[in-house]
Amino acid sequence: MTDIILDKTQSKRIPDNKVQVSHEDNHLRRADLNLLTVFDAVMQLQNITRAARMLGMSQPAVSNAVSRLKNMFSDELFVRSGRGIEPTARAHQLYGPIRQALQLVTNELPGLCFDPQTSRRQFAITISSPLDLLLAPKILGVLKQHSRSVTLNIGSLISDNIENQLRYQELEFVIDYRSIDRADYYNQKLFEDELVLISSNNHPRIQQQASQSYYFKEKHAVVRLNGPSSFSFPYYNKPETHKRVCYQGASLFSVMEIVSQTEMIAVVPKWLSQQSAERLNLKIDRLPWINNKITSYLSWHESASKDKGHLWMKELLMQNISLP
Repeated sequence: MTDIILDKTQSKRIPDNKVQVSHEDNHLRRADLNLLTVFDAVMQLQNITRAARMLGMSQPAVSNAVSRLKNMFSDELFVRSGRGIEPTARAHQLYGPIRQALQLVTNELPGLCFDPQTSRRQFAITISSPLDLLLAPKILGVLKQHSRSVTLNIGSLISDNIENQLRYQELEFVIDYRSIDRADYYNQKLFEDELVLISSNNHPRIQQQASQSYYFKEKHAVVRLNGPSSFSFPYYNKPETHKRVCYQGASLFSVMEIVSQTEMIAVVPKWLSQQSAERLNLKIDRLPWINNKITSYLSWHESASKDKGHLWMKELLMQNISLP
């Protein structure tokens, strides 16, 4: 007896030997999707030998898989660079969607678990400056206590493409002084920093307690205001405050150095000023006339919210991040 399929749009019974298979379906069936896991590993590690070790494959087998990937996507994908390899522009373009697709499939596999004691997973996180100075050593220390095989790559540059990096899981998390206010992103408050005013101990006009009048009259040093995650922007984004800015540094460290050697003043987190006050001969004053609290956030994209490894790392971060 011939099996039949009901075409609901036409309300007719169509024999299965008449069903049309699209060109896209045929093309997908011919593709070896196992190669995508090799692509993901090589993109993460950018080294054939390390990728083979992570995948439990031989180096020649991974090299052969990379050659087949080149044919599949009609692109070189990787070129030699020193002792490793460097992805092409096409590889970077493919990485996000492929990584997201693999993660979606992995999340639905029954019985899947994440064991931090045996996993060789590599996580990537960006911590904006100056929070990287405060948090990165502590996070790496805690990770070492909980897993010897999981690795964590930490960067401090918040790029204009940070939302897509999270969406396509090129990054798992970002820690920053701003939240990502989009419906498909999650933001967890970590802690509040207290902001203080710093000046040189040799400043000729601020010998005693700094006042509001000094704050609005003196020249200010700030972190560059046009960056995607400027620490200073919320405090200097109006014409009347922007005109006080005389120096824009790449980081708060360069800002503090300038303040220590000039008559400029700056707004910085209290913990950072306390770490640097003695070395740089800085004076620290409270800031009661502005909103002197700033919140730090842990942010991630919803596409990773069911990933067991991601959940483990999120809990590790949230339980161990705090002000000193």
